[in-house]
Amino acid sequence: VQLVESGGGLVQTGGSLRLACETSGFTFRGYAMRWFRQAPGKEREFVAGIGNPASNTDYAESVKGRFTISRDESKRTAYLQMNSLKPEDTGVYYCNARLRILDGREFEHWGQGTQVTVSS
Repeated sequence: VQLVESGGGLVQTGGSLRLACETSGFTFRGYAMRWFRQAPGKEREFVAGIGNPASNTDYAESVKGRFTISRDESKRTAYLQMNSLKPEDTGVYYCNARLRILDGREFEHWGQGTQVTVSS
């Protein structure tokens, strides 16, 4: 199983970045895809999630209206479009794949993270 994030970098306040999470080794279409982030000295927090069908999306209040999560089944890839970036968006962004099955078990996979830095 692999989840590989890309697209992070340094951007000025108000700028945009598009993160990608390429996956392999599991049945992508069955998993919900989520993005988390972790700022220095803080706990990892949920940013956005997308189910399957992709019409089911969820966002942290702090990013609503600025970030958009999407997925491409043919490419087994999830994306996070980040607009109007703020310094408080700085952190390591992690991709997560989660499958919940009927008996209550969960299967979860994480990427290695990609750094996003927003300068003021």
